[in-house]
Amino acid sequence: MNKVQGATSAPFPLPDPLPDFSLENARTRDYIYVNKTLRYPYYQTMAHQPLSPNNWIELSASYEWYLAEKKRVIEEQGKKVIDSLPENDAACGELLELVVEFMTTRYPTLFDRLAQTMQDGKELDGVYSHVTKERYQWVKSCPPEGVEGLKIISRLTENDFSMAREREDGHIYFVGGLVAFPGSYLLSEKIGKSMHDVHVPVPHFNQKLLVSVERALKRMDPSAPFERSSWEIVDDNNLFTHNIAQLPEGGKCTVDPGDMYLRVDRQVLRKLPRSGVIAFTAHPIIKRMRDIKQDSPLVPALLAKILEESPKDLTDYKVE
Repeated sequence: MNKVQGATSAPFPLPDPLPDFSLENARTRDYIYVNKTLRYPYYQTMAHQPLSPNNWIELSASYEWYLAEKKRVIEEQGKKVIDSLPENDAACGELLELVVEFMTTRYPTLFDRLAQTMQDGKELDGVYSHVTKERYQWVKSCPPEGVEGLKIISRLTENDFSMAREREDGHIYFVGGLVAFPGSYLLSEKIGKSMHDVHVPVPHFNQKLLVSVERALKRMDPSAPFERSSWEIVDDNNLFTHNIAQLPEGGKCTVDPGDMYLRVDRQVLRKLPRSGVIAFTAHPIIKRMRDIKQDSPLVPALLAKILEESPKDLTDYKVE
């Protein structure tokens, strides 16, 4: 296994604080346009861009809904959506530390850093959320690990997190994560599997992209994360599992085209500096087609052109 690339390089910069941030007026960037999400002619590509330090974790006005829905899914689904292999447990704690550092720096009106020194000299770290009124604290440099750490992360961000690492055979394997909003799969179906095996259902990925993607992830420097976006057309707003994903083979979706949704998952790939684990951050946003047509009339026309003129196996995959 290669050693962690960039482990001694300059750290990824902290974000700029938003001292007047309010959830009432919060808006993410428009993910339909970020990272050239919709491209014509359409073909399989990573289409990634360098990540700005300010954009790792974005919050929307629906923040409280995301947290409540994520809590419900985790309670109902358990290990199907949140899990960690032993080799990944320490990385969950490392990820928690990075999330807390980011959230308390970027959104100081919403989160307090609970760093203090006790009378016995013991140093503590942690976070308090002014939104949920929840408080989490631990001995400094000893954060909760494994699923416990991931559950705390789930109470801080709208995002899902998948985690992967290079093993001794030189390939990337999925080793854990918090994936409450996958739409069409379960974390339990992916954990422990190689990137090759996970992407078998994705047209052309293993034949055209696997080698270059694995190479990019293994070479990624912790100081140089990147972002990309993916899209699909779904028939409801249930982020955990869309109805269309559960149709039997040959089944037909009967939802009116205007009531279909464009789902865009904005993804960040970031290598953790200590463990070398790759954290895939996903923030799903959905918009009803008729609303998109009203706000951005050229987007449905572009989608129609992509679906009509691109290879059928790719477009069938995009429309669940």
